[in-house]
Amino acid sequence: MTDDTKKLIAAGAAIGSAAVAAALLYASKRKKKNEPEQLPPIPSGENPETD
Repeated sequence: MTDDTKKLIAAGAAIGSAAVAAALLYASKRKKKNEPEQLPPIPSGENPETD
């Protein structure tokens, strides 16, 4: 392997890891935004009826 090849591999790895990090950040922000809000507890204190 020549020095140029090693440099290209290193550059490719750096770009790839940056792309993975950016995708993870985007996915985590998007997930928080789309989470449904939790309903408040029932004021009467009764258990909710579920199917």
